[in-house]
Amino acid sequence: MNIKRRGLMLVLSSPSGAGKTSIARALLEKESHLKNSVSVTTRPKRSTEEHGKDYFFIGEDQFKEMRDNAELLEHAEVFCYHYGTPKEFVFEQLEQGFDVIFDIDWQGTQQIAQLAPNDLVTVFILPPSLEILNERLKLRGLDDDETIAKRMNEAASEISHWPEYHYVIVNEDFSKSLSQVGSILNAERARRKRQIGLAEFVNQFRQGM
Repeated sequence: MNIKRRGLMLVLSSPSGAGKTSIARALLEKESHLKNSVSVTTRPKRSTEEHGKDYFFIGEDQFKEMRDNAELLEHAEVFCYHYGTPKEFVFEQLEQGFDVIFDIDWQGTQQIAQLAPNDLVTVFILPPSLEILNERLKLRGLDDDETIAKRMNEAASEISHWPEYHYVIVNEDFSKSLSQVGSILNAERARRKRQIGLAEFVNQFRQGM
C-alpha cells in the first residue's frame, strides 16, 4: 500500500551548540524518506566540512545574485556571514513525497513560514542551561574564545523566539531528544492534509461496495 503524500519541511532551530545539527544528522541516517537541505553560505569552510554536503560555500557576489533572483527560499545574515536555502531543490523533493530537514535560525524560519506555511513543521531545541551550552561550544572545538563569546551573547536573543515554533524540546539527553523529533516527524507525516492520495484510496472502498 502506497498512498501518495506531499513531503514536509522540518525545521530545527536552536542557539549554536544546543544540538540541532547533531539531531538533524542522526535523523538523516535513520530516515530514508528524509533529505537534507544544503544551504549556501559565504562563511569559510571548516576543516571538518565538505562542499556540497554540509554547505555550498560561495562568494558574496554569487550569493547576492541568487538572493536578487528570488532563488532562495530563505536567507539570513549570521555573525557577518550570509546563509540561504536554494528553493528549487526543496520544492522538487516535496512534490516527490520526500521530507526536507532544515538546520536554520529563527530568521530563516520566519521567511519560510511566509512562503509555505502549510508545508512547514518547526522545532526549537533548548539547552538545559546556558552553562551547559557554553561547555558544549568549548568541547566541540570549532570556534575560538572570541567567537564562543559572541555565540553566547546571541543565545539569549535566539532563545526568545521559542514561542514562534510548533514544538519545543529541551536537549538534555541526546537519545531522548532524537526520539522526540522522530516522533514529531512521523506524526506530521500522518496529517490528513499531507496524504494527498488518501481520497483516491478511500474511494476504492466505495467502488468495492
